[in-house]
Amino acid sequence: MQSQSLAGRVALVVGGGQEPGGAVGMGRAAAVTLARAGARVIVGDRNPTAAEETAEAIRTEGGTASTVTIDVSDEDSIAAALGDVEETEGRLDVLHNNVGVSVGAGDSALASITPEVFDRVTNINLRGMVLTCKHAIPLMARSGGGSIISVGSTAPMTHYEQIAYKTSKAGVIAMSENIAWFHAGEGIRSNVVIPGLIDTPMAIDTRVRLSGRPREELIEERSRKIPLGRKIGTAWDVADAVLFFASDQSSFVTGQHIVVDGGWTLQVG
Repeated sequence: MQSQSLAGRVALVVGGGQEPGGAVGMGRAAAVTLARAGARVIVGDRNPTAAEETAEAIRTEGGTASTVTIDVSDEDSIAAALGDVEETEGRLDVLHNNVGVSVGAGDSALASITPEVFDRVTNINLRGMVLTCKHAIPLMARSGGGSIISVGSTAPMTHYEQIAYKTSKAGVIAMSENIAWFHAGEGIRSNVVIPGLIDTPMAIDTRVRLSGRPREELIEERSRKIPLGRKIGTAWDVADAVLFFASDQSSFVTGQHIVVDGGWTLQVG
């Protein structure tokens, strides 16, 4: 049986910081989980303070972590960040793309969407991942291959009203499949983790701010949709799937996705 140990490997988590909120975010949970498996983790985020907080959480547990500032809406920033990774670590074995915005960026239904909002959401959610992979893959190939794990969403599988988020997250799967096929010869695997209803600052606290509803009320409302009969998922549930794709346990898996939703999408349709 293959191991989930990542000892000796370098992992870059893009979006590894998080906004303030009542729960840990998916980027931070993934970074901590990869470090617990033995990886040297580089926490990438446009907010250096948030990145450092994640890195410090890893170090507090005895793990190894550093930070790099990266703005996925700016290709020069992406290129500079990957250059820093190569200079400091000399290799890259795991890339975790954990970026995304939706209602907090003004996303809306088709009838009211503006070009500016649509562009902003898709530039971060899809274009940013494409360009990050563009600059990461050469380093990963020089390292002997590796694993790219991108965060999708159940939005393309459900009746999700916000058009830019739904469209961009559908593109993440297409992007991942393209990379899986055209870069397999370089030893690079590419897969997608698809979270469902998860308790994170982006998913819950943003809606608390916009609606004024209590946090627990939103969580309970969403939890009633989960067939497993438990509260909505946590970032740690998603991080476990990230670790699977990062590890040798998935060494023969590429171009695929795992839905982490407690069975929610089984009810659709």
